[in-house]
Amino acid sequence: MIKNPTAMLTAAGLALLILPTAATAATLTLPADARVAVQVIDDLLLGDDSDRRDDILMRPVSDDADATHELPEYCVLVGNARLDGERLRITASYLTCIEAEGGDSEIFSGEISAAAYEADGSYGVDACQEGRCELTPAHVFQLQLASELAIEEQENPAEQINIQRRQAEGTGVANPLPAERPTPNGD
Repeated sequence: MIKNPTAMLTAAGLALLILPTAATAATLTLPADARVAVQVIDDLLLGDDSDRRDDILMRPVSDDADATHELPEYCVLVGNARLDGERLRITASYLTCIEAEGGDSEIFSGEISAAAYEADGSYGVDACQEGRCELTPAHVFQLQLASELAIEEQENPAEQINIQRRQAEGTGVANPLPAERPTPNGD
């Protein structure tokens, strides 16, 4: 047992230093089967000449009563769409989110496994008629996660630069103002 108070503080400090950094980092998490409301960013047309489109872009929709969870406001999801009968089958495979709070921002980027459902719970998106599908940004649908989502915060280079600028006290590389120096002629 450590009886010296200085030694106890040193031991406690060392214990904090050896904790894994992931324990202090933020994590974007959603449970399996979570439903988030999304919309496509651009119009999506499938039918006559093409029954599949890769790398479609989607974004989250806030305050949707049918969603069980929400993603941060600033997110982009990447997925694929294909025509399947009279339904549009959409899957999401990747996302990047920026969660801004005050002057700080956190970046989350990683894989996601989710499929599209309509608000009534039916699989696929009801955007097809007579073998032609047209999905516009006005059509909100849900992505249901196939597995738990847990993405660790990534380094944010812009945040590091802002921290350096805030900490600068008139000298150093982070401060764009030159240090005060007397003029050569003494004025």
